[in-house]
Amino acid sequence: MTRLSVNVNKIALLRNSRSLGIPSVVRAAEIALQAGAHGITVHPRPDARHIRASDVHELSQLLKQWPDAEFNIEGNPFEPPLMELAQAVRPQQCTLVPDDPAAFTSDHGWDLKRNGDRLRPVIAGLHALGIRVSLFMDPQPEAMIIATAIDADRVELYTEPYASAFGTPGEATTVARYADAARSARAAGLEVNAGHDLNQENLPLFLAAVPGVAEVSIGHALIADALEAGLAATVASYLRAMNSGKS
Repeated sequence: MTRLSVNVNKIALLRNSRSLGIPSVVRAAEIALQAGAHGITVHPRPDARHIRASDVHELSQLLKQWPDAEFNIEGNPFEPPLMELAQAVRPQQCTLVPDDPAAFTSDHGWDLKRNGDRLRPVIAGLHALGIRVSLFMDPQPEAMIIATAIDADRVELYTEPYASAFGTPGEATTVARYADAARSARAAGLEVNAGHDLNQENLPLFLAAVPGVAEVSIGHALIADALEAGLAATVASYLRAMNSGKS
């Protein structure tokens, strides 16, 4: 079964536009979990443009009430505040992303030939805290053996290129590339996550074509849909879309 982790960054972005403390990031996470989401994802950045350190601590406390749910913290391990927060709250998973601090959003995966040796002690440190480690990766089958060699547990396939190709003549070729990457990851002993620009329309095809996706992390599209349908109804709708795409 593919699990759905709801990214609540956009709730925090809206909250931060005023000083009223609304909408509540914690309440949004609670609604998502009550509606059947399997976890909560946050991606705190050095400028705290959306998720703040206090949100991470409060969400960690909330998730203690949901022992089967996963807390996934994303970020660049070489920039604050990821490692400090991971040590403080010890989430079930850290997804390491090669973001530049000034990046608008995540837009590429790790180059492990260049960064693998640098990531190895970071991964070891997170493992020592009992945290599973996922690496944000482009769909490159040849890179998966390096991810295994530096002791990653999972890879998260960066799916914006898939989302851009969805519904175009390049769709089949792009989907095949992701399927090949997922097969290579699994053959190397890695579990496979996916995220970035996934939505209700493109999820079923992706999950039907790409084998063994353990988890999808979705924020922007899900929160946008929730503005029309409500958060609880939208989470339920995404879960239906995921089930319809089971391979």
